[in-house]
Amino acid sequence: MRVPRALRTAGGVLSAAWLVFLLLASVTASWWLPYPVDAQDPAHTLAGPSSSHWLGTDDLGRDVLSRIAAGAWISVGPAMLAVVVAFGIGIPLALLAAEHGRWVEHGFSRFAELLLALPSIVILLAFVGAVGVHPWAIMTVLGVLLSAPVYRIFLGQAQSLRTRLYVDAARVNGVSSLRVNLRHVLPAMATTIAVQAAQLFAISVLIEAGLAFMGFGPSVPSPSWGGLIAAASQHVYDDPWLMVPTGVVLALTVIAANGLADAVAGGRERQPATPRHRKPRTIVPAATGGTHDTEGMLLDVRDLTVAVGSPDGPALVTGVSFALPPGTVLGLVGESGCGKTMTARALPGLLPEGVEVTGGSVWFAGRDSAGRDAAGRDLAGLPDKELQAIRGREIAVISQEPMVALDPMFSVGYQLTQPIRRFRGVGRAEARRIAAELLGQVGIVDAGRMLRSYPHQLSGGMAQRVCIALALTGSPKLLIADEPTTALDVTVQAEILSLLRALVRTTGLSVIIVSHDPGVVADLCDEVAVMYAGQVVESGTVAEVLGQPAHPYTAALLAANPHVAEGLPVPERLPSIPGTVPAPPDWPAGCRFASRCSLATAECAAPVPATPAHGAANHGAANHGAANHGAANHGAGTVRCVHPLSSPAELPVPHPVERGVPS
Repeated sequence: MRVPRALRTAGGVLSAAWLVFLLLASVTASWWLPYPVDAQDPAHTLAGPSSSHWLGTDDLGRDVLSRIAAGAWISVGPAMLAVVVAFGIGIPLALLAAEHGRWVEHGFSRFAELLLALPSIVILLAFVGAVGVHPWAIMTVLGVLLSAPVYRIFLGQAQSLRTRLYVDAARVNGVSSLRVNLRHVLPAMATTIAVQAAQLFAISVLIEAGLAFMGFGPSVPSPSWGGLIAAASQHVYDDPWLMVPTGVVLALTVIAANGLADAVAGGRERQPATPRHRKPRTIVPAATGGTHDTEGMLLDVRDLTVAVGSPDGPALVTGVSFALPPGTVLGLVGESGCGKTMTARALPGLLPEGVEVTGGSVWFAGRDSAGRDAAGRDLAGLPDKELQAIRGREIAVISQEPMVALDPMFSVGYQLTQPIRRFRGVGRAEARRIAAELLGQVGIVDAGRMLRSYPHQLSGGMAQRVCIALALTGSPKLLIADEPTTALDVTVQAEILSLLRALVRTTGLSVIIVSHDPGVVADLCDEVAVMYAGQVVESGTVAEVLGQPAHPYTAALLAANPHVAEGLPVPERLPSIPGTVPAPPDWPAGCRFASRCSLATAECAAPVPATPAHGAANHGAANHGAANHGAANHGAGTVRCVHPLSSPAELPVPHPVERGVPS
């Protein structure tokens, strides 16, 4: 049985244990009380703790432990009732308002605002004056009053969940509105419900105790925590201990409820992985050794290894090497799961929780504190604090999901001017002027209107242009674009690619573009590195790699590309690569593509080291053994292939992808 995350921390375990113990003790109190609740011992009044009375006695000689236990249910039970009533009213109203739209939402919201405007304590005291002291009825009224904040809390979440695609899909499939709420909306709100319920329970316990302290609790001699504290306050000078037991129990209950709420809220995001602010990593040096000759290179990646957790965890990327001169566009190509995004995110240190660089080096020629070009430094060994000074200023990232990268709560102008002021140290007016210039630079005509717009008012293409402008706010030298055209239609894709080409030409930016589309790479990139199962299997210039592929995987990718040059017949069926990319734990010791390669032999099962040469200019997929099939120069960081291709005709490859033919 899987343990809930809230119970995987000491605070969560202790809080839950105390609340469960308290509930069980209050329900079963009549079975185990050491003394009857009203039993008096006149010879031992206001006595301290003893073997006969563990928590002492009150002014009438009654056992304090028995009275605290007996009064627990009248303090805890009505508080639980108030929470049930509050959620029983607030959540259905929020679901109905989210489902039925504007007019229903307006009506329910006005009702909630009316309840919020009423002074709760005054209403409760008026109710007591009208109907008398009935704790369960009083807490029912409190639950009605608390339903207003519950409604306000869950309305926004319910409205957001009703717009999700899986909810639309369920409605299209004929699922009733009630079942949509029960199956899709409520389960997604479960964590928030648990957190708010625990907090409201703590508030209700305090309110019930406060009313009982003022005399609006159970009638004498029935005990309640508030009444016990009120009685103890009469003897605060002659017997201060009398207030301690009940006060501690009440405080522990409230603390436990809030502690459980914190544990539930934190458990949703907590991962069993390395914390974000972790100690500096121990990086295994690149296998090439010696000094790094990075002259003329903006970025020089050598033997990069990315693994889960530690060097002993499963590797996601192994031995990746490539170099990037200034003003050059490099494409990382491969199927999903080949390690392209992990490689790109490792450069600025933006790997997910629990994933880290465990080997190799990432040498980057950035800027010094004065803004001048500086000597190369190894980003793989830098702590997160130093990487913060590089991100945005020297290396920027464009996400493949522009609507996720932009915060829906803030205008485009705010999201652009804030990083401009932080990176460039200018005032608000100057930052707004620079933001308008950046929007014009990315092809947005009406910059003033765009600065006033919010992300939900933008189309996909416009949002991606804003994300590109956001990436340029720090005047970076390197731009990493992770599938920047995936979520866009074909026409907008062409516009974004044209924009990136213009930026490279006019600003001298270097770009690393992650893509699974050879057409995008052919249209935009100068050099390409083909990745498969966490390795670079072939690298070189676009003309060499896409025009004369040397590795069977590159040829197979081109064969599956749905673009046929003009004048050639359209095949009845495009070739496809059988199988899928193996998961990191399943990588074989030999060629990782062998199980899907039509040229594979028994020799492919032998371990295959990467070539020691460096630099992406030399093209090829190197071989080992005598049979080289005509392969000549071999690119750095590529994996040795037993059967490199001397001609693309060896695999069913259609006409090579031509530069300038976008996807």
